[in-house]
Amino acid sequence: MPEIQLNKIGVVVGPQKPDAIAVVRNLLIWCAGRDIELHATAEVAEQVGCTPLIVNNEELAEQVDLVVVLGGDGTMLGASRLIGTRRIPVLGINFGYLGYLTEFTLEELFSALDDLLANNFQAEPRMMLDVSVTRGGKTIAAHRALNDAVINQGALAKMIELECYVNGDFVNRFRADGMIVSTPTGSTAYSLSAGGPIVFPSMHAIILTPICPHMLSNRPVIVPGEMTVDMTFSKATDGVMLTIDGQRGVTLEPNDCVTLRRSETTFDIVRPTKRNYFEVLRTKLKWGSI
Repeated sequence: MPEIQLNKIGVVVGPQKPDAIAVVRNLLIWCAGRDIELHATAEVAEQVGCTPLIVNNEELAEQVDLVVVLGGDGTMLGASRLIGTRRIPVLGINFGYLGYLTEFTLEELFSALDDLLANNFQAEPRMMLDVSVTRGGKTIAAHRALNDAVINQGALAKMIELECYVNGDFVNRFRADGMIVSTPTGSTAYSLSAGGPIVFPSMHAIILTPICPHMLSNRPVIVPGEMTVDMTFSKATDGVMLTIDGQRGVTLEPNDCVTLRRSETTFDIVRPTKRNYFEVLRTKLKWGSI
């Protein structure tokens, strides 16, 4: 990623993270001492009790050179929607649990910002998926996913039958509780819990992971990121849902087609320069623990 001029920083705070508000106050002081503008939403500014430059969600990503996320992975997923197609680095500070996406600790925040000021940082572009739903020849929904798109029965634990095509070639008819289509970044999320593989996050690949398949021979499949995946179901089944990153949902009808392909948009995550991905896995997954 090219060098950045760090003149404006946006801050995104996860819901129900009161400890993060104190951090925003300290961040405001840090920015003031370096002639950097801090931008936040009115909701965050009200909780802080001081005056960062207030913008709405839509304006935030348009006006800043860096986004600092104080929260967990869910907050980072929300930030990916907020940023949209802009290519700006995102620094995630973990206030959640596992924190695969928010790799920095609170203690590392200001040293990481100093590194960014000195353009001594590593921003890793993460692949995203463009997900669209076609009904009767018309596109009725379009979203972008950083982690995954999930097709399942929604509130009811029922098996559904999905037909999968890759680049127009029939792959299989899956009878399962659902299907997870994930990016490499999302391979350590829901897909991993469903038995999917861990895929190195800088790769370009699409992972297809059936949820509790009826046939034990139905295993996860990885296809190149340049391929297009289509999912359809024809049997009359009520309540089938498409969920994007666990945060956006579309109710599907029989004969709808869900199309997933690699997006031209990437999500640029600032990563610790002295910590590699395998160290992250060992820490988060507690490899080697007794």
